[in-house]
Amino acid sequence: MEDLELSKAIAVEVEKNGGTAYYVGGFVRDKLRGTENKDIDIEIHGISPTTLEYILDSLGERISMGESFGVYSLKGSALDIAMPRSEKLRGRGHKDFDVFVDPFLSTKKAAKRRDFTINTLMQNVLTGEIIDEFGGISDLQDKILRYVDKDSFVEDPLRVLRAAQFAARFEFNIANDTIDLCSTMDLSQLARERIETELKKALLKAKKPSIFFESLRTMKQLKIWFPECEKLIGIKQNPNFHAEGDVWTHTMMTLDVAAEFRDRVKNPYALMLAALTHDFGKIVTTEEINGVIHAYAHEKEGLPLAEQFLRRITSENKLISQVLELVSEHMKPNLLAERNAKIKSTNKMFDSVAEPESLIYLALSDKLGQRGEGADISNEEFLFERLKIYREFMSRPYVMGRDLINAGLQPGESFTKLLDYAHKMRLAGVDKEIALKHILAYATQISKNKTIT
Repeated sequence: MEDLELSKAIAVEVEKNGGTAYYVGGFVRDKLRGTENKDIDIEIHGISPTTLEYILDSLGERISMGESFGVYSLKGSALDIAMPRSEKLRGRGHKDFDVFVDPFLSTKKAAKRRDFTINTLMQNVLTGEIIDEFGGISDLQDKILRYVDKDSFVEDPLRVLRAAQFAARFEFNIANDTIDLCSTMDLSQLARERIETELKKALLKAKKPSIFFESLRTMKQLKIWFPECEKLIGIKQNPNFHAEGDVWTHTMMTLDVAAEFRDRVKNPYALMLAALTHDFGKIVTTEEINGVIHAYAHEKEGLPLAEQFLRRITSENKLISQVLELVSEHMKPNLLAERNAKIKSTNKMFDSVAEPESLIYLALSDKLGQRGEGADISNEEFLFERLKIYREFMSRPYVMGRDLINAGLQPGESFTKLLDYAHKMRLAGVDKEIALKHILAYATQISKNKTIT
């Protein structure tokens, strides 16, 4: 049974027992916006938890996702089924709440616990009637994010990040009173997993992820979780190449360009994080020499800052490694393209990263995310032609460890040197048979040097 049909089946049984089922939250919001939301949340009013459990058991295999909180699902469905509940703050963290199930809570009180007015909308599953207790439809039409209740809103500091990611994803404005309220809230006790969830939504779902960071800047909420980003504000760049302004502005423009490319790479999250962190090195390298602004070696000097930021928000070592690779190499594609560099150079560059396509798109985003000399010149054709050559080189037969063993060499401390040399020959496009002769000659040379020593 499809989820929508299942939700209606539940609603019918709930009504038979004197209750009402409502679609709530993002499902109703997005339906009115004309966009699809596959996450279907329904809220059951007017019956006891025991009755709801009996109904769910009659329709499938019940899954209790938080039985004491009145939250359920059915196996094989993506439905979230909840009962009305009230919450009481008992700490400073995102999860520091005591939750109380109240099946007979009014729709207004049930909606009041939500974050923004556009998320308070409820729709009767059977009749289609929209319940709008807090002007959510008006704010949806006006593209405004507005808090529902001041007192309950400040109890959950994650809502500052949610405001920013909703603003980015929907391209909505945040109401001034909501901005003012968000600027007073302390985010320091939030778990990094919660921060990353909101950041990831902004980076992967927003057409203009820059709005997420601009919103946090307006709310004065960059300092705790995004201090490196805040430090980009006001750092000058050479106006001949960066007429767009400071490093912050360039980074925001680069992010938005990268968002256009993210569907073309295997790991779009890594690409977007690299676009965000690619110029952190300018924080420590920017200087003015003879009236000209430079940031020499910023792609290397920024790696500690980028890693510091990444480890603050994620524990995924593979992701961190991939982002740092991209940041480290982000200057090379355009430089090599503009110099019409040799194939050996572009092969070496592509070989230094896990996803060469991401490196190309990061470099193109960096180039297109500026206003100045050559900013609108795309090196895409050259770079992808060279990537095609690199891939062709990598598909050719090459010297491996077993080839060296078959030639009479024994694994030992020099083996790593020999394999590194073999890889260089491979990148240079040297035929396997010729490469093997060179490597064996190199092995003889190493052996002689050891004997002399």
